Amino acid sequence: MRRPPLLLAFGALALAASACAPAESPAANPTGTVSATASLNCAKEALPVKNPGKLTIGTDKPAYEPWFKKDDPTNGEGFESAVAYAVAERLGFTKDEVTWTVVPFDSSFAPGPKQFDFDINQISITEERKKAVDFSRGYYTVKQAVVALEGSKFAAATSLADLKDAKFGVQAGTTALQAVQQVIQPNTEPSVFNQQIDAINALKNKQIDVIVVDLPTAFYVTAAQVEGSKIVGQFASSSDAPEEFGLLFEKGSPLVPCVDQALSELKASGELAAIEQRWLTGAAGAPELK
Repeated sequence: MRRPPLLLAFGALALAASACAPAESPAANPTGTVSATASLNCAKEALPVKNPGKLTIGTDKPAYEPWFKKDDPTNGEGFESAVAYAVAERLGFTKDEVTWTVVPFDSSFAPGPKQFDFDINQISITEERKKAVDFSRGYYTVKQAVVALEGSKFAAATSLADLKDAKFGVQAGTTALQAVQQVIQPNTEPSVFNQQIDAINALKNKQIDVIVVDLPTAFYVTAAQVEGSKIVGQFASSSDAPEEFGLLFEKGSPLVPCVDQALSELKASGELAAIEQRWLTGAAGAPELK
């Protein structure tokens, strides 16, 4: 799902129809747990990294907010930079032992050898991509977001119940439509558009009150497409196979099980949720709607 690099900062995520399309598959290694990998030798000195004593991580440039801050993956700020360093720490690497390399998004999941140990770049886990590369278990489950015009009746909503009377606009065949119908259950049937841009134009023209898109797309919509718009909040989809972002590896990488173990530990400890809360909810201005 990751959006191409030609987009603006503060969201910088493309508006391809696939942006909100149902994920092709749930997270890779869905059963990967700490107990299942307890017998692994994940000691730092035993890890099969590209450069001994260093963990090499790839991402695109520019590195956009809120995934990274100030176009600088090395500062540990922004959701994906923070996740990358948290994984590195679990693997035994200090911040000084992490190096970053620029990897264009589209080339990251192309077949062939990689110059990085893993890539972190809002890359959705799909069956098609898994033919050429390997993925970790998911580190982020994509949520839906409500976007409204600032100052409008529903821009100040603080709960899903506050949105019951809103007139929604969504794109046909997307997880957003399913989420509106199953989770919010508005009093008026949502307006369904063949193209996402049509829903955006309807919002601009005040023909609808709000639109629902996935959260990564919402960052782009509010930053670059609809002047004077805001993210009202985000909420979890009810999909049985939610779209997830995964760390990407060279096909056959023996490092995957140890990274899966690190992610399992981060999830179990609550650290992964805390990172999401800080960078995708608090700092990004996208409160949880319940």
